[in-house]
Amino acid sequence: MKTVLRTLAALAILGALAGGSVVLFGLYNVSARLGHLPFVTPILHTTFRNSVETWSMGTDVPEDLGTADRVDLGAGHFDTACRTCHAAPGDIRSATVLSMVPQPPHIREAVGHWDAGELHWIVYQGVKMSGMPAWPADRPDEVWSVVAFLQQVEDMDETRYRALNEVEVPADAPPKTAYCASCHEADGVSGNALIPRLDILSETYIDAALDAYRGGDRESGFMRQAATSIGESDLAALASYFASRGPGAAAETTAAPEQVERGRAIAYAEVPGSEDVPACRACHGPWPEPIDQAFPSLAGQYAPYLETQLDLWREGERGGGPRAELMHEAAERLTDEQIADVAAYYASLAPATLDEVAE
Repeated sequence: MKTVLRTLAALAILGALAGGSVVLFGLYNVSARLGHLPFVTPILHTTFRNSVETWSMGTDVPEDLGTADRVDLGAGHFDTACRTCHAAPGDIRSATVLSMVPQPPHIREAVGHWDAGELHWIVYQGVKMSGMPAWPADRPDEVWSVVAFLQQVEDMDETRYRALNEVEVPADAPPKTAYCASCHEADGVSGNALIPRLDILSETYIDAALDAYRGGDRESGFMRQAATSIGESDLAALASYFASRGPGAAAETTAAPEQVERGRAIAYAEVPGSEDVPACRACHGPWPEPIDQAFPSLAGQYAPYLETQLDLWREGERGGGPRAELMHEAAERLTDEQIADVAAYYASLAPATLDEVAE
């Protein structure tokens, strides 16, 4: 037994010395031109597949995964953040991408073997030593829109893909307007309940929000990608441009009148027993006196978007504003039903800027 133990110890020492020599003297050739040894690729691929299957188990898939709003939002992010490596329907991958090790698969080839939960895990977590980055924010909820797009891209032709991402902008619009308009539309009215309308927001608010996204003080993988892809001077011009569009047409609302009234009572701090919840209208209108333009107008904003933001405030995952603590405290005192009610109330109002919200 002693001989066996000595032999094992000697082998362990020799193995450590050999491994250390490879690292210390650079004996392993890391050249991408040479690629992996023949047996390495299947080992890595099998490890990758089994890891994703294991760590994605139990993922809850949202019921609205296949909605057009989710697919549209996911397509916009893919076009600006993922297309370079994975190409788009109708595209071929560049020679540079084809020279990567491992080689990023064309998006149509990349999605066919994974279910929704697995795709969510891959996009949110990323994959080590593959060039696949993690989601650039602590917002797993956002990733579902990308998953919605990925589940349809396999059968998507170039025409449909382009229709999801192309938009016309005025000739006198500032640089990069088309980038923003691909999600928010050229007039700031996205028409997508998951994407906020900008036409009701002030230049002060938009500029501060972009700065918060750019610096990581406000979490969003979509917006941090956008804000860090555009120069600061261009961001300032875009804030001015979208704020100058003025309120557009109202979106359709299906909220019942009684829900809207419950939401109004919350906004006006008229709910019995909730006197410690600040009145929403004091910062967001309707209010008889001028309001600080650093606050966003909510009149006519999409209810699903407002619900998401209030959920983030309540969970402590939203920040970056001048009264962040106040919003955390207010949202913590709201139930799921109250959040839905107050979102329905503001969505029911005619779109208006902050000091023009009608009583």
